Amino acid sequence: MATTATDLPPVPPAAAQGHQARHLLGVPADVVVDEIEVLAMSRFVGTRWDVVPADLPGVEVPVGRMANPGEPGVLRLSRHSTLAGPYAPQGKKVDTGLPSGTAMVFDVVCPRERWDDAPRYGGDRDGLARSFPAGMPNREEERVVTWLVQAARRLGGSVRLDVAGRWDDADGGRRAPGTGTTLTPDPGVAVDLTVYSDVWLDPQAAHRVLQAVHPRVVLATEGKPYQGPPKGIAERPLYPGEPLDDDVRRELHARADDFDIDALQAPMVLDGYGLVTDLGMDGSITVEVLGEERLPLLVRDLPWAASGAVCYHVRWDAPDLVESQREFPQAAHVVARKRAADLVGRMAVAIHAATGGEIADEADFLLDPDDL
Repeated sequence: MATTATDLPPVPPAAAQGHQARHLLGVPADVVVDEIEVLAMSRFVGTRWDVVPADLPGVEVPVGRMANPGEPGVLRLSRHSTLAGPYAPQGKKVDTGLPSGTAMVFDVVCPRERWDDAPRYGGDRDGLARSFPAGMPNREEERVVTWLVQAARRLGGSVRLDVAGRWDDADGGRRAPGTGTTLTPDPGVAVDLTVYSDVWLDPQAAHRVLQAVHPRVVLATEGKPYQGPPKGIAERPLYPGEPLDDDVRRELHARADDFDIDALQAPMVLDGYGLVTDLGMDGSITVEVLGEERLPLLVRDLPWAASGAVCYHVRWDAPDLVESQREFPQAAHVVARKRAADLVGRMAVAIHAATGGEIADEADFLLDPDDL
């Protein structure tokens, strides 16, 4: 159910205590509160409403209560982290710092847990290193901040990080201002998709399915013929001064040869395979097929996934790994990424049409095939 900004209470000026961090999630007008709840359930096991928003239909309240008129909802992400809202994009004595297209704001409070040193290594694709120049979040705050960025990317929204800052005992016990960095994650960054299913496609069947999408798909299962051990290896020591007797060494090598021959003659059990599509200057796309028991939260409870699932990981391998990890990559990379993302989506839809199941993005958020 859609809610207009005029119906919402303003963002409160303070929501976090001294040991807590405060972050804001802003979303556009086409997002409903139900979507925030589903994305939270996709990541946090203990998600539940402590206070259910009054305009959220069909929600059972086993523990919490319904919100009073003008009161925001409170969604508990974990034992120590909560998400309150929705609020209006403007607050009393609060500059949310969110873009003008923001229609609803959610106030997120979690433990303030940071590394002691400034980030020095790796890329900064999401802009988190510049948002936390003194030390990146870790543990609970890292999980919450990562989810906020991924949720904003999925919903076309923005996040305002470290709004509250830190508690400064040297300043009379007052809270020092935070960096308050605003990030608007690029939806195009998330390219990779995964299809979870209870149907196993043989390599040849998967090849046919994907060749209908792109003619250059090839199976990456070709190996090299076994040539046996190097000639004369049983006649010389492995290293200078090896204490083994020559007859003992020959016997050990003979047993190893027998073991290898038995393994080669046994029926081949295929528990995984891959397919590769060479895109030339745009990099390549790899489809990795294997069974997995660790599944996204919203998949593992499905009846057909009780004992695991067959996973079809469709991944884009960028031509320039360094460029792919930049927050603001060059135009050539963005163009290549867009072309690859279109092909990744069509491949995932083709696999889903052949196997059924669910499609998830890089953040383990489920997707409707029609949206691809």
